[in-house]
Amino acid sequence: MADVLNEGTIGTVLIDLLTAQEEAVDLRTAELRFDIPLLGQRLVAITDWMLRQNHLIHLELGYFGASTGAAAALVAAAERPAAVRAVVSRGGRPDLAGMALGAVVAPTLFIVGGEDPVVLDLNHSAIQKLPAQTEHKLEIIEGATHLFEEPGTLDQVAVLARNWFHRHLKSAQR
Repeated sequence: MADVLNEGTIGTVLIDLLTAQEEAVDLRTAELRFDIPLLGQRLVAITDWMLRQNHLIHLELGYFGASTGAAAALVAAAERPAAVRAVVSRGGRPDLAGMALGAVVAPTLFIVGGEDPVVLDLNHSAIQKLPAQTEHKLEIIEGATHLFEEPGTLDQVAVLARNWFHRHLKSAQR
């Protein structure tokens, strides 16, 4: 994913929102990956740090989140509306962003596998909770399941994400 974005002149930072110790606990309990307030606040803290970096201030910020990371991205986008210029959710659980959905102003692309009907329904419901003026789009990757493990499906996701960021991040435009 990062390679396709980087080739499109979009810089990337890969962030683990859980510490190594938390990840070990989560592998046993699966509870921390669903702690959206925790994950969202961590992303807000990282965003604030990035905004303080003088060499990055000319760049616009977009989030790419998968599964529960997409909910965290939407929560953080709602908390930092002036900073976050675009969001991409891949196989995301935007429903877990809850009330924050009503405060998301960043243009948001929802990408869901065509063979993932539960998550597709959850995305449709979440989209209805966005403010009316929030630009959004739902893209369905036919033949893809929740993790997009089928050949070529992640490539399609990467191209859609790159195009969305090019469209909405001035610093990514050529």
